[in-house]
Amino acid sequence: MKSTGIPACGLSAAMLFLALFLFSGCTSDTPISGAVKQQKRHLLAGEVRAVAYSGFRHGQHPDRGSGAVNPSEAEILEDLRILSKDDLFNLIRLYDSNENSEMVLKVIRDHGIRMKVLLGAWLDAEFSNHEGCWWLSGPIPQETLDANRRKNERQIDNTIRLANEYNDIVVAVNIGNEALVSWNDHMVPLESVVAYVRQVQAAIEQPVTVADNFAWWRDHGAPLAEVVDFIMVHTYPLWEGKDIDEGLSFTIENIQEVRKTIPDSPMIIGEAGWATIANEFGERASEEKQARYFRELYDWAAEMNITAFFFEAFDEDWKPDGNPDLNPLGAEKHWGLFTVDRKAKQVMYDRYPELMPER
Repeated sequence: MKSTGIPACGLSAAMLFLALFLFSGCTSDTPISGAVKQQKRHLLAGEVRAVAYSGFRHGQHPDRGSGAVNPSEAEILEDLRILSKDDLFNLIRLYDSNENSEMVLKVIRDHGIRMKVLLGAWLDAEFSNHEGCWWLSGPIPQETLDANRRKNERQIDNTIRLANEYNDIVVAVNIGNEALVSWNDHMVPLESVVAYVRQVQAAIEQPVTVADNFAWWRDHGAPLAEVVDFIMVHTYPLWEGKDIDEGLSFTIENIQEVRKTIPDSPMIIGEAGWATIANEFGERASEEKQARYFRELYDWAAEMNITAFFFEAFDEDWKPDGNPDLNPLGAEKHWGLFTVDRKAKQVMYDRYPELMPER
């Protein structure tokens, strides 16, 4: 496991930059067992406020078996200029290392945008979790799982390439997204995830992590925490039946529960957000409540020295399965701080008066 507090002496210039930029400091001040507050050196790229970015607009979608329809370079540039305005977000999370993510990295470099990236490697199912997912009609065929494994290996290779090619922008790498939790349909065995993590760690200088639900980390994550360079936790009060008055307190409870079982690993929040429309949540979803959760989350995260990626930058109406007409009021489509047509929601009104919707 890479040290997250690298002493300065004896480092090359490149490694010294990484040590200072990512998690600078000494290793003697690790978190106190059971406590949530971290040292400032545990902030990823020195940032508290960060955002999950997926730039797919109306009519666009990632590859779901029939090819991707990706945003253009100009559209990505527009998005990044919105997100980085007045240094609102200088750190974004990308979920894969495919063509679209490579274009995002290129745009950041070519246009000199002040922004760093947590780069993802997306992992498809290597195990058929049909018994844990009611929406899967039956077992995933073995030939599909074998093909997925080969695809995952290519994804890992591409992640390594991009992390090295854009090592001035990519500050960390995440392997898989909720690929271990019991209710996911793209499950990957823990031993495979560990092998991928170690492969990437051996090939790049940046720290490497795995993103999953807080309950998985709490109940099963201690062995994996010994392998990764920091842990990345997802927390969603809305999905757990909470309303806004319990939003922040529930998030804090989630993080405290993880910290009790994994006391010494640096931690960031990989996803936390609040949907603004959702027939699944009724009146618990609203722009007003999203705005309150955003403010409360970052006030607390700043005090605790925890980097938190808000989910997400822009609404994605392609979810699920590339179909904007399927369940248009479903929660999956409405987590953005901005709408799919790049209009500000209430939480962003003060910062972006030029993007307010017409009344």
